[in-house]
Amino acid sequence: MRRLFIISLLALLNFNLWAQNTMTVHTENYNDEYLISDTDSMYFNEDSDVIYFQLINDLVSYYTDDIDSVSFDISTDNTIFISYDQQSVNIINPMEDLGVNIEVNGADVTVTTEADTKDINYVLSGNTEEGMFKIYSDKRFNLLLNGVDIYNSDWPAINIQSEKKCRLNLVYGSTNILTDGTDYAAAAVNANNEEEDQKATLFSEGDLEFIGGGSLTVNSLGSDQHAIRSDDELIISEGNILINSAAKDGLHGKNGFFMSGGDVSIEAVGGDGIDAGNDILKMLAGVLDITSTQNDVKAMKSDTSMYLLGGSIHLNIQGDQSKGISSDYELIIDNMEINIETSGDAVLEPSGSGYDASYCTAIDGGTEISISNALIEIESNGEAGRGFSCDGNMLIENADILITNTGDGDLYTNEDGDDDAYHGTCFNVDGDMEILSGNIELSNSGDGGKGISIDGNLNIGDDTNIPNVNVTTTGSSIVIQQGGGGGGPGGGSGDYDEAKAITCDSEVTINNGEIIIESADDGIKADEAITIENGNLQVLGSVEALEAPYITVNNGNLELHSEDDGFNATFGDGGEGNDGSLLQINGGYTMINAIGGDAVDSNGDFEINGGELIVHGPQSAPEVGMDVNGDKLIDGGFLIISGTSSNMTEGASSSSNQNSLLLRTTQALSANTLIHIEDNEGNQIVTFAPLRSYYSIIFSSSNLQNGISYNVYTGGTCTGDEENGLYQGGTFSGGSLETSFTISQTVTTVWF
Repeated sequence: MRRLFIISLLALLNFNLWAQNTMTVHTENYNDEYLISDTDSMYFNEDSDVIYFQLINDLVSYYTDDIDSVSFDISTDNTIFISYDQQSVNIINPMEDLGVNIEVNGADVTVTTEADTKDINYVLSGNTEEGMFKIYSDKRFNLLLNGVDIYNSDWPAINIQSEKKCRLNLVYGSTNILTDGTDYAAAAVNANNEEEDQKATLFSEGDLEFIGGGSLTVNSLGSDQHAIRSDDELIISEGNILINSAAKDGLHGKNGFFMSGGDVSIEAVGGDGIDAGNDILKMLAGVLDITSTQNDVKAMKSDTSMYLLGGSIHLNIQGDQSKGISSDYELIIDNMEINIETSGDAVLEPSGSGYDASYCTAIDGGTEISISNALIEIESNGEAGRGFSCDGNMLIENADILITNTGDGDLYTNEDGDDDAYHGTCFNVDGDMEILSGNIELSNSGDGGKGISIDGNLNIGDDTNIPNVNVTTTGSSIVIQQGGGGGGPGGGSGDYDEAKAITCDSEVTINNGEIIIESADDGIKADEAITIENGNLQVLGSVEALEAPYITVNNGNLELHSEDDGFNATFGDGGEGNDGSLLQINGGYTMINAIGGDAVDSNGDFEINGGELIVHGPQSAPEVGMDVNGDKLIDGGFLIISGTSSNMTEGASSSSNQNSLLLRTTQALSANTLIHIEDNEGNQIVTFAPLRSYYSIIFSSSNLQNGISYNVYTGGTCTGDEENGLYQGGTFSGGSLETSFTISQTVTTVWF
């Protein structure tokens, strides 16, 4: 009986009448009071011994046996019922004598209220194939859609001509439909002799907030109308909203858009999906699903800032040069799940003496993009599509980001009238970029496509944060100007837009992280500097692994595989003179596997002061294991480099502070043939197996001492632990003694 009594009382909640109406739960020890307007629904557990009240922002529960009674303070005097019945309307208006005037013309309803009462409830229900609801109010009010279906061929289905806030309740369990016609009739003229706005199928001059657990479908057919528009703030707190069509925006809030719950689906709109107008766009919770098919529109747009702080978003962007998420100022993403698919192409727009490329972009930010605690997946398939584009600085912290780009770039004439190329990128940042923590996985298979392209500085990780960054590019180079003499990507003359993994106009600093790169061209290229402070960097495939004027390795573990140079310190001017660049190794562990280029290449100086450098150089001249135009200073650390026999083959500079060897042979030793050096007491100094055939070995270690005799063996086997061709410990046996020598100077050249 107690359960039946509670159910009968709570049946009133299904109608959810408002104003200051309250519900009080009475128990033996206390009374709890709730606004009915804040109470969405109630339900029992399976055993019916616990009752739950679902509030807007909370869920409360009671044991059924603890409840003495539930009472309601309900006044229906401020509730007006409007029920559509095709061509007619039934009205219940208890406030007629208090200043609420309702005019009815067929199924067109116009409410004008002069009542000095806030939160009057207007309940709409029923169906009409030619009707409307319009309201004028000087006080805030509540509009309840309780199973209403309105079609109006001449004007908005609902037209709120009030600058006061309207709280629109989609009554729990109700299904509501609003539809307008293609061509609107002339707008009414207000008291100021001005035409009234009729900008949307559902239009409001004031704040418009959606609550309730029901659903609303909007079929916006007007030739120049939005689906839902507020000329103030548009707020989605609850409800299921489906926008089936609109000539312009799906949801438009002139002074901002705010979402804290609900489920919104938008498709087939001619404008933006959601436009926050002159103010911010903020999302705290809820689900957004937007399909955008038009060219040059945005699924989510803010002319100021955008804050995506909770909920989930799915966007399908099909229009050329269209954007998924677009903010002109800061874009903050936190605690979000975002999935975006783009298939629109880049567009060439006339500019200057040529064109400027405008890209279809999943997420486009203005002064700043900050991402934390987020899961973001982007798939871009259109020509030269972009994942992220940021006009300012970008920060990523504790986020999982997966971006796949497949669209090719192409040739065009730029605004200066020069031949150029445009291409897709996973990240394109005009300012600085910091990847502090999280998991970043980028793949770009488009011609000329980039993984990360930065105009400012790129910083990865710090002392305590270890991000995982995986970048793959597989696209072909775009030929802008064919070079002569065999020039092409990776060297020589000509001009090419190459598919680089990471490219930076300033400095790249890796402070920490697990970084894996596979690139169709450069692994990391920076116009100013590359600095490795710590972390693990693997360049598993590249033309050139690392290229910058200044390359510094202070610590960390590097594994570099390249078709051309492993390290290339250069200002890019070419030639055999010292251009002032510097390759410096102060610590860490570096292995280089260079198939056909200079494994260690500096157009300036090369210094090694500490750490380990193991290099498998090329097997064919004129490329060598170490090619340095300036000084080659070995002042510490461990270095071994296999290479060719070439007039470019040379050892360290005599001004070095640590002894080194240049071992040369007149007959090539085959790949994986051991070279073993031990002192005259049989102590192993080094045992190394180059990956390719070799004519030369450059070796330096603090174990090389003046006045000590050493023996050089080739072939044989070693039982020690092998890593990257270098053996540690164990026993060497079976080799052939090639020569013996004694060190008497800093640089010793030995032929055998």
